[in-house]
Amino acid sequence: MANQSHEIFSRIILHNNLMPEAELQAYLKANPDPINAAEAMVQMGKISGSLKDNLMGIYKKQMAQVAGQQPATAAAPAPAAAPQAGVPATPKSAPATAVKGAGSELVFRLFKVARDAGASDLHIKSGACPVVRINSVLHDLKSPIDPEVCKQSLLSLLTPEQKEFFLEKEDIDFAYDAGPELGRYRTNFLMQQRGMDGIFRLIPNKVSAFEELGLPDQVKRFTDYAQGIVLITGPKNSGKTTTLAAMVDKINTERKEHVITVEDPIEFVQPSKGCLLSQREVGTHTKSFANALRAGLREAPDVIIVGEMRDLETTSLSITAAETGHLVLASMHTPNAIRTIGRVLDVFPPKEQGQIRSMISESLRGVVSQQLVPSPDGKRLELALEIMVNTPAAGNLIREDRTFQLQSVMQTGKKLGMIMMDESLANLVNEGRITKEEALTRVADPTFFLNQLD
Repeated sequence: MANQSHEIFSRIILHNNLMPEAELQAYLKANPDPINAAEAMVQMGKISGSLKDNLMGIYKKQMAQVAGQQPATAAAPAPAAAPQAGVPATPKSAPATAVKGAGSELVFRLFKVARDAGASDLHIKSGACPVVRINSVLHDLKSPIDPEVCKQSLLSLLTPEQKEFFLEKEDIDFAYDAGPELGRYRTNFLMQQRGMDGIFRLIPNKVSAFEELGLPDQVKRFTDYAQGIVLITGPKNSGKTTTLAAMVDKINTERKEHVITVEDPIEFVQPSKGCLLSQREVGTHTKSFANALRAGLREAPDVIIVGEMRDLETTSLSITAAETGHLVLASMHTPNAIRTIGRVLDVFPPKEQGQIRSMISESLRGVVSQQLVPSPDGKRLELALEIMVNTPAAGNLIREDRTFQLQSVMQTGKKLGMIMMDESLANLVNEGRITKEEALTRVADPTFFLNQLD
């Protein structure tokens, strides 16, 4: 019976990724009774008291079933700690659902408030009221949070490894999964003057279809290429990740290929459909974007998704992958197509830029730049898009370092789905979906923009 109790207790702890097996066995060796072992874990700060109570309730129920003290039923899944960055899931574990640790009830209540309000971000601030961002506007919630309560509530979401990292570095980035109802969050914790803060970007519970996002047919066509590179760009909070997720979902649904994503962190978790889809998270499954791309070129992928091209090595490997027969979809923080191409070139030393211009002129399939603009009533965000398709004329301008002339190519390429950002903003104004004043804060050429208005 002792062996059986150890087996059941171990299965619950390992299923929830609460600690490595070797460490667990050390606890059981020092505390042969699983109940005492669980108490020791609380005292050592490995788990919270409320989580221990939940786990031991399941342990006792399963032990009672084994002993025949109650009718055998299908064992309820253990309440799993939320999958966190830096904690790989055990091979046998089912998809985990977050369990509220001591103090996390406050955070979970705020998650629900933010979801119900349709917020994009939740800020939990020490000594201040929580704040939600709705359609780009910040709104205070009632009741300031005591700094110590805020700290303990946020720390309760971290694994022991993450907690140790945060207390040493005083900031941490990770993805947090609060379960099917409350969803996933791209998360940052930091220390500031008043204490510990938490910022949560709410990730939608499902990938939106192209039609729901208002993406035109040309963006869909970019997913039909067998090779080349497509760049999705825009400032912060412009929906780049959402657009990339929709493109991945379309490929995953319609093709039968090997797709590798490299993300920091993984936001939309997508199951394999028609494709074999592998999602890798920087810091959890690979050390860097560049490491994952180098390995990816040897893993027989057909499509590679790069969460962000942020340095020389990542950019170089992404272009090389496109040159060697892969379809690469990548994002960058640039406002339009011309600036995007310039940013890619500027990453490289001057002596290499001629060769890179030649490579981009051939491998680039297109650039999609986007912004989300508040509507006049502030109740929604409207999508403004710039789309450049790499035609032979555009490729020639890139190769000859005359990217400043791409604007004329885009103006004459409307039949191919091309449109400039200022033109897209003017269209939204003409349709009454945004105000002229809001658009003028975002245009590159006010004169061109004003000439497009009705």
